[in-house]
Amino acid sequence: MKSILIHKLLIYIIPFFLGVITSFSLPPYNFLIINFITFPLLLFFFICNFEKSKWISFKIGWLFGFGYFLSNLYWITHALTFEEIFKPLIPFALILIPLFLGIFYGFITLICSFFNLKKNFSTVLIFAIIFSIIEYIRGFVLGGFPWNIIVYSWTNYLNYIQILSLIGTYSLNLISITIFLLPFLIFFKKEIKFKIFVFLLFVLICNGFYGHIKIKKDEKLYTELKDFKIKIVSPKISINRFFQPDNEDIIIKELIELSNPNGLINTIFIFPEGALAGVNFNKLKSFKDIFLKEYSEKHKIIMGINTEKKIENSSKIYNSMVVLDNKLNLINEYNKIKLVPFGEFLPFENFFKKFGLKKIGYGYQSFSGGNERKSIPFGFNNLNFIPLICYEIIYSGKVSLLPDDVSFIINISEDGWFGESIGPHQHFSHTIFRAIEEGKNIIRSANNGISAYIDSNGIIISKLESTKRGVIEINNYKKFNETLFSKFGNKIFFYILLFYVITIFLVKRWENK
Repeated sequence: MKSILIHKLLIYIIPFFLGVITSFSLPPYNFLIINFITFPLLLFFFICNFEKSKWISFKIGWLFGFGYFLSNLYWITHALTFEEIFKPLIPFALILIPLFLGIFYGFITLICSFFNLKKNFSTVLIFAIIFSIIEYIRGFVLGGFPWNIIVYSWTNYLNYIQILSLIGTYSLNLISITIFLLPFLIFFKKEIKFKIFVFLLFVLICNGFYGHIKIKKDEKLYTELKDFKIKIVSPKISINRFFQPDNEDIIIKELIELSNPNGLINTIFIFPEGALAGVNFNKLKSFKDIFLKEYSEKHKIIMGINTEKKIENSSKIYNSMVVLDNKLNLINEYNKIKLVPFGEFLPFENFFKKFGLKKIGYGYQSFSGGNERKSIPFGFNNLNFIPLICYEIIYSGKVSLLPDDVSFIINISEDGWFGESIGPHQHFSHTIFRAIEEGKNIIRSANNGISAYIDSNGIIISKLESTKRGVIEINNYKKFNETLFSKFGNKIFFYILLFYVITIFLVKRWENK
């Protein structure tokens, strides 16, 4: 009786702790080697137990996912600490969000249980395929939340992720899971074990070598910015200050002082999302005289701000990125398309309002989503950029079909909602992946987060940590043509899946012989 109880406890404890440990392979810890231990152990534990019942199979993946997301998403609850109305929800958010996301991993092991899995290479391929497909689905279902896909463990290994420009994040995720399961080969027959180990190790080494050559080759693509420069302004204005009334002029003066404008030099100033969170665009115009005094006609200002429009007798509010001149005339505007549930809009708003709930961000009314993202000119040297606001940077394949003449992506963000946690580091890692996938230089301006200038190979040229206030000055960039991934997007993932399926049939024939 006691041994049965212990075994039942192990079904809960082992997958949970494997998930917790696996989370430390992600930024900011980046202990990549952990995955070569936890993934083989997870698959071995599953194979030893999956025949007992479908429910046990589901629980193994679910608890692994619960431990994984509980450990790496705890910081979400920090966003609930700014207003009293949300504080009672902290325990629920801490537990329920990881439990929900863990369900996706539960489906991985549940689906795997329908296959006759043994300790062989076809099992590795089947597990990797199902795992990667479910991760892909997680990135799109219910609006999608492709945060902390296991492939982000490679963030610090730039040589190994240059292949993103060819195959993208989801394809590399599939290959990564296969590679992480290398130690599982110890359970194979000796002659098969050696051949497969050599093959997978060869793939890993070739990928690293390809990345090294690509980075060296692309160094010649650097081009000087002619006749103008770009300044990324990272003010680190506390979110708490936006809940204090009538301090907008003080914040604006701080921003101007930090940007240190020189009226004789053509300059683009990039302010982050959230720097003026308590000010909408109409109210900003009342500070026109201050901007006119400090900035000249040689200056352009790109910033995040709320805009409001009257549409069919109703008022809609947008989270926007705007391009302004020194007179605060609106030159260009982008309205954020992909909004954060509960942070920027309240699902089932009419229902939840009855209970006094609202979105977590500033104000009560939910933001409306924009309809179109297109390239925006800087106004100098015919250079353009693609705008992405905060959360939009995490979506692989959603920035595709960019024109060849676009060399920059501008990502503005407010990561103060994460506090001084691991959240800003995780958010930042997505920026590196998007830069390589799209072959574009990324300018990231974060108020309370990591601001940086990243080239098209994912190399961090300049960086300001989330605790540091300052300015990054940009004088050059890599002029890069479209990548294979930016041309075809996530279609490539399905081509590689097809290759895996064909490989499984070939491997099974080989194993049966």
